Amino acid sequence: MDERHDEHVRTPRELSLEDDATQRADSNYIELARAVDREQEWQDLHWQGSLAQYLELVRNDPRLARNAYQRLHDAVLSFGVERAPAGSGRPAHYRFFDDSFDGGRDAVFGIEHCLADLVAHLRAAAHGLGPERRVLLLHGPVGSAKSTIARLLKRGLQHVSRSNEGAVYTFGWRIDGELHPCPMNEDPLHLLPEEVQRTVFADLNRRFGGEYELRPTGQLCPFCRHHQEQLLRASNGDFAAVEAAIEVRRFVLSEADRVGIGTFQPKDEKNQDSTELTGDINYRRIAEFGSDSDPRAFNFDGEFHVANRGMIEFIEILKLDVAFLYDLLGATQEQTVKPKKFAQTDIDEVILGHTNSPEYRRLQGNELMEAFRDRTCKIDIPYNRRLSQEVRIYRKSFGTSSCAGKHLAPLALDAAAMWAVLTRLHEPKNAGLSLLQKMELYDGHRVPGFMPSASEELRAEAPEEGLTGISPRYVQDRVAAALVAEDAPSCLLPFDVLDSLESGLRHHPLMENDDERRRIGELVGIVREEIEERIKTQVREAVVADSAGVERLCANYVDSVAASVSGHGSADERLMRSIEEKIGVTEARKSDFRREIVNYIEALSSRGESFTPSSNPRLRSALELKLFEDTRDTFQLTAGDGAVVDRDASEKVAELTGRLIRGHGYCERCAARTLEHVSGLFARGDAKLPAPEEEV
Repeated sequence: MDERHDEHVRTPRELSLEDDATQRADSNYIELARAVDREQEWQDLHWQGSLAQYLELVRNDPRLARNAYQRLHDAVLSFGVERAPAGSGRPAHYRFFDDSFDGGRDAVFGIEHCLADLVAHLRAAAHGLGPERRVLLLHGPVGSAKSTIARLLKRGLQHVSRSNEGAVYTFGWRIDGELHPCPMNEDPLHLLPEEVQRTVFADLNRRFGGEYELRPTGQLCPFCRHHQEQLLRASNGDFAAVEAAIEVRRFVLSEADRVGIGTFQPKDEKNQDSTELTGDINYRRIAEFGSDSDPRAFNFDGEFHVANRGMIEFIEILKLDVAFLYDLLGATQEQTVKPKKFAQTDIDEVILGHTNSPEYRRLQGNELMEAFRDRTCKIDIPYNRRLSQEVRIYRKSFGTSSCAGKHLAPLALDAAAMWAVLTRLHEPKNAGLSLLQKMELYDGHRVPGFMPSASEELRAEAPEEGLTGISPRYVQDRVAAALVAEDAPSCLLPFDVLDSLESGLRHHPLMENDDERRRIGELVGIVREEIEERIKTQVREAVVADSAGVERLCANYVDSVAASVSGHGSADERLMRSIEEKIGVTEARKSDFRREIVNYIEALSSRGESFTPSSNPRLRSALELKLFEDTRDTFQLTAGDGAVVDRDASEKVAELTGRLIRGHGYCERCAARTLEHVSGLFARGDAKLPAPEEEV
C-alpha cells in the first residue's frame, strides 16, 4: 500500500483545536516574558536622579566608588570561596569559575592553581600594587580554557552589575531638553573638581572599611569636559548650573550592547587601524560643529571607550600589529588613551589578553617587544591534569549516560579523560613511580609508598607540565565521531572510544612529530589495560554482591572443615584448599588453621552467636575470590560464541548482568558486550585475581 494512505488526514475540527492550543502556548510565552520582566526589577536597573542624590547613594554605600579591578575582584569573591585544609597544598576553590550564574555552561575544571594565581593578580590590582597597570596575559596551549575564562569574567561582570551590590552609575547632560549621555559611561564622581575628589574619597574610605583603598579613577572625557566648560562659561563659573544639567543614571554592563565590555580581535593589517581601539572623527558632523577638534564631532566608540568601567578582552593579543601596541602600552601603564585631536583621556578598565604558546615564544625572542613584555602579567593556563575534573569536562559535553541516541557505557568517558591527562604528563623522575600512579596522586588518590603531599613535589619538578599534550577539543571531536559513525554500536564502550582516539591520531593537525605520535599512541594501550582492570573490578564486585552465593560457599566450607577436624562425614579437600590457598594457608599448616576455625565457631555458639562470612574478613575475601573464580570458569565456557552452554550458567550470567545494570549504570546491551569482552580476557587467562584483604 502507498505510504501516503497510511497518514491520518486531520479534520477541520482537529485543525481548529490545534490552533487553539498554539494560541494558548503563545499566550503562556507572553506571560512568561512578563514575569521575567518583573523579576528584573526594571525600576531599580533604570534608576535616574540628580548628582546630589547620587552622592548621597555613594555616601551610604561607598562600594559604588570602586574601580574596575575592585569590582571584578569582588564579583569573583561574591560567589563564594572554598578554602582548602591547612597543609594540604591545595589552593582555594573559587565558585565563580563554576559558572553558577549561567547554569555551568562555561564551568572550568581542574586548574584551581592557575585560577588562584589569576585571582591573586586581581587582588593585587584591587589594592593598587601594580597589576592594575599591566596586561593580564593568559598563556597556554590551544583548548586550555583561556577564552572560557575571559568569557566567564565578562559574563560575571555583566551578571553582578544587575545586582544591588554591583550597581554601576554614569551620567548625561540635559541641555535644551535633550539628553547627551557620556560616551564613556564615566563615574559621576569625575564631575567633582580634583581637590574635592580627594576629600570625598578620604571620607568614603573612612566609611568603607573594605580590605583595599578606594581611589579616584581620573577626570572627565573630552566630550563631558566640553559640556561642563560651556555651562560654566554661560553661568560665570556657577557649578549649580552644571549640577542642574546633570542626570545620573544606573546602567548595566553588556557585551552585546557594547556597554562596559569590549572585545578586540586582530584582523588583516589592510582592514583595520588603531582607531578601532581609540575612536575616530565623525567627518559628517564637522560641518555642523565647525571643527574636527570639537569633541562632539568625534566618535568615542573605540573598544577602549566601550570597555570603560568594565573589561576589554584582546583575543590572540600577540598577533596585534605594532601600531596597536603603542596604544595598548599607554592604556596599561598610564591608564589613558589618546584619541585623535584630543588630549590623553582617562580610562578605568581591566585589560586582559590571551595567547597560545607559539606566539608567546616569538614574543620572548623579539627585542622590539621588550616594553610590552615588561607590562604584562603572564598567567599560565595549562591543560587540566586531574582525571576526575577531565571527566567532568566531557560529561558536560556528552551528558552522563546518553548522547545522540546512543548509550555511553560506564568508563567510556573515563577512558577518554585518562588518555587525555596522560598525554599531558611528564615521566616522573622517581623510577618507582609510574605515569598512572602520578595521575592518581594528582587526582588526590593514595598511592602506596607516597604521601599525598608528593603531588606538589611532582608539580614543582615539572613546571612546564600541562602546556603540551592533547586538547579536550580533540577528545570531544573523536568521541562525537564515535557516536555518529554509521557502524557505531548502540552502546559505546570504553574500547570503542579508545579506538576512535587512536585512529584519529593519523590526521591530527598539530602532531607532526612521529615520535610524539608514537608515544601518545602507546598511551592508548596503557589506558586500555587500566580500563580492563577497572572493568574486571566492577565484574568482581557484581559477582561478590551475591551474598547468598557467598553464604552457600561459606556453609560448604565450614561443613567440610568440621568433617575434616572431627573425622566424621565427607570433607571436600579440593574446595577447602582452593579457599585456604587464597589467604596463604600452607599445606603444612592447614590442619591447625581448620582446628582454629572450629574452635572459633564453637566459641561463638557458646555465646549464642552464629558464624557468618563476615566473622572473619580474610576468609570472606577468600570466599569472594573463590566465587569470582567459579564465575570466571563460566565465562571461559561462553567465550567466543556468546552463548551459554546450560541453564545454570545462563542464570548466572543473567544475574550478573542485572547487578552490573543496578550497581554501575550499564544497560542490557553494554553489559552484555562488557561481559563478552571480559569472558575473552578470562578465556586467554588474562585475569589477575585481586589479593585478599588483610585481617582487621
